[in-house]
Amino acid sequence: MDAFTGGGAKEAPRMTRVVEKPWVEKYRPKNIDEVAMQEEVVKVLKRTLEGHDMPHMLMYGPPGTGKTSTILAIAKQLYGPVLIKERVLELNASDERGIKVVREKVKRFAQLTANTKGADGYPCPGYKIIIMDECDSMTDSAQSALRRTMEQYSTVTRFCLICNYVSRIIEPLASRCAKFRFKPLNRETQLTRLLEVQEKEGVDCKSPAMERLISLTGGDMRQAITFLQSAHRLHDGAEITASDVEEIAGVVSTPLLEDFIVQCKTNSFEKMQEACDNIIAEGFSVNCFLDQVHDVVIAMENTDLTDTQKAVIAEKIAKADHALVDGADEHLQLVDVAATIMRNLCK
Repeated sequence: MDAFTGGGAKEAPRMTRVVEKPWVEKYRPKNIDEVAMQEEVVKVLKRTLEGHDMPHMLMYGPPGTGKTSTILAIAKQLYGPVLIKERVLELNASDERGIKVVREKVKRFAQLTANTKGADGYPCPGYKIIIMDECDSMTDSAQSALRRTMEQYSTVTRFCLICNYVSRIIEPLASRCAKFRFKPLNRETQLTRLLEVQEKEGVDCKSPAMERLISLTGGDMRQAITFLQSAHRLHDGAEITASDVEEIAGVVSTPLLEDFIVQCKTNSFEKMQEACDNIIAEGFSVNCFLDQVHDVVIAMENTDLTDTQKAVIAEKIAKADHALVDGADEHLQLVDVAATIMRNLCK
C-alpha cells in the first residue's frame, strides 16, 4: 500500500536543532573574578563572600556595566548550579512589580526559611536572595511596601536592588542597602573583552571597525557584544567594516552626517530641509541623530562656531530631545534644530 492509502508509511526522523546561546549569555562572567573593571566593588564583595554575611545591596550605574552579572555570579558561588533555583528569586523589567506583587509574591518568597543543608563545595548560607532588576521603574508605593518587607525578613532574605538611576530610588529604601556604583567600561577593558570574543568565535573584524564599535557603545559591554554578533551573523562570517557596525547600531553614517552639516552651511532653507527629509526617509532615529549632531557641533573649531553659539545649539538639541520623549513629531524637531544650526553657522 502506498502512503496515500495510509498503509505502512513511516514518519520521517526529526532533526534535532541545536540552539546557540547569545554571546552576551555565553560570555557572561561565571564568577566574581571575571567581572571587568569594577575593582572597588569586586574587592568589597569578595570579603562579603568570605564572611558569608551579605547585606542588602543597591547596585547602580549605566547599562551594560555588569550589575546583574555580578550578583548572579555571587549567587552561583554561594549556592551552586542546583540550589540557585531554590534560593534566588529574580524579577526584571518584564515582570509586573507593583505593590500587589511586592505584597504577595516577594513577601511569600522572603518569609520562607532556607534549608541549612547546602550543596557540597558551596557555602550555602542560611539566607535567600531576591534580585530586583530595573528597580528605578517601580512605583513609589511599591518601593515603600518593599521597605517593610526588607526589614521584617532580613534574617532569612537578602535583597539586591539594581537600577540605572539611583535618584529614582526612595531614600528610606536606599538607606537600608550597601551602595555599589558601577562605572562605564573604558576603551581598554572593552577592547580586551571584545578581542577575546572575536578570537573564540572566529570573527573577522579589523581595528577600525572595532574602534567604531567601542565608540558607538560608550562603555556598554552588553551592547558591544550584541552588535558584534549581529554584524557577524548578518555578513555570514565575512569581514566586518566600520560602516557595517554603523548599520547594525542604527546610527547615521559619517558621509550623510557631514552632508547634513554642509547643507546647513549653504544658508538655503530648501537645501537644509531636503537634508532633513533624507534623514527621515532613511528611517533613522532622530534621537540618535541629534546625539551625533551634538558631538559634531561641540567638536567644531571656534572659526566655525563660538562657544556661545555652541551653547545655543546644544540648548535647542536638549529641548528637541525632551519634546521627542513627550511624543513630538520627529521631522518638525529635526528641522527646528537644523534651522538653529544654519542661523549660527551663517552669522
